[in-house]
Amino acid sequence: MILYRLKEKFQLSLRQDKEKNQEIHLSPIALQPAQAEAKTANSMVQPEQVPKVLNVVVDPQGQYTPEIKATTSVCPSPFKMKPIGLQERRGSNVSLTLDMSSLGNVEPFVATPTPREKVAMEYLQSASRILTRSQLRDVVASSHLLQSEFMEIPMNFVDPKEIDIPCHGTKNRYKTILPNPLSRVCLRPKNVTNSLSTYINANYIRGYSGKEKAFIATQGPMINTVNDFWQMVWQEDSPVIVMITKLKEKNEKCVLYWPEKRGIYGKVEVLVINVNECDNYTVRNLVLKQGSHTQHVKHYWYTSWPDHKTPASAQPLLQLMLDVEEDRLASVGRGPVIVHCSAGIGRTGCFIATSIGCRQLREEGVVDALSIVCQLRVDRGGMVQTSEQYEFVHHALCLYESRLAAETVQ
Repeated sequence: MILYRLKEKFQLSLRQDKEKNQEIHLSPIALQPAQAEAKTANSMVQPEQVPKVLNVVVDPQGQYTPEIKATTSVCPSPFKMKPIGLQERRGSNVSLTLDMSSLGNVEPFVATPTPREKVAMEYLQSASRILTRSQLRDVVASSHLLQSEFMEIPMNFVDPKEIDIPCHGTKNRYKTILPNPLSRVCLRPKNVTNSLSTYINANYIRGYSGKEKAFIATQGPMINTVNDFWQMVWQEDSPVIVMITKLKEKNEKCVLYWPEKRGIYGKVEVLVINVNECDNYTVRNLVLKQGSHTQHVKHYWYTSWPDHKTPASAQPLLQLMLDVEEDRLASVGRGPVIVHCSAGIGRTGCFIATSIGCRQLREEGVVDALSIVCQLRVDRGGMVQTSEQYEFVHHALCLYESRLAAETVQ
């Protein structure tokens, strides 16, 4: 009996061992090095790696070449890392280094001028070519010389990152035409906690002999910036507004921002007193009211400038400039003359450059158009936008010089 039970127990043990050997076990499979690398590459979760440093080297031609280096010997990632949020400034020749381990941190943008930008600013602040009256007449006949001179002038456009105002892009007609932060007009805030309420795409422009805030150059008002525009006119106590664009030229260039008779824009009430139609522009006499205070403003709307061209004659613009100058002299003690086209740099720049140059001719008997345009671009990038416009300014100055000569003879 004892032997039988021992035999039965031994057979049961054999059956259990057999069943255990038939079970399926899932265990890690040793991978070959190549297989392990492939598995890591295709995995959605990458193993923790040693931080890399991305060196972006920018050559003098403005091209940059990213070069990734590991701080220790680590297998390269199968994915090429691209620099994120790096906007290369045109013409820059600096070397930038980004620590890839700190990309999650938000650092405040600090505008550090590059060597090329420093050279450009030095040019804008020092370039000069004084022309006598006879030299002015000669240079107008040398179109290629004026074009070559114009091409040397730095544009001095603004990087959007230099304007630390959230959502300021909603108030810009053109995303690449921005106000220089150092000279921009700041609206008195309606809400001190909302920095956007201080923003308008406009710059103070120096006048003859560097006179501060002689002009304001601004873009054509948009539907959502009309109130800001009239707030600026009131705040700056501007006696004259000069508009050098049609409302539409293929695309919208400017919205109709004044009323037919009476309109209220924010806190400013605008009344049209009378309208005078001249050959090339329309003059409106306006009264602005806010509370018990009033301001008189003259609005000139020049419509004879063809789209993407320059006028065949400088005579109409010169006459407009002379009328505005007369109003300015009659408004001593008041604020800047506001000038705008669509972007606020091309035709606007031509008008202001011509105005300053004519005064220099009248006061000094010479003119330095190169220095004038450079001064304008320090205050607002891109002023006098094309070489054709630069030539046109010289033609207008030459026409004014001939007027001065005729007056001298008389």
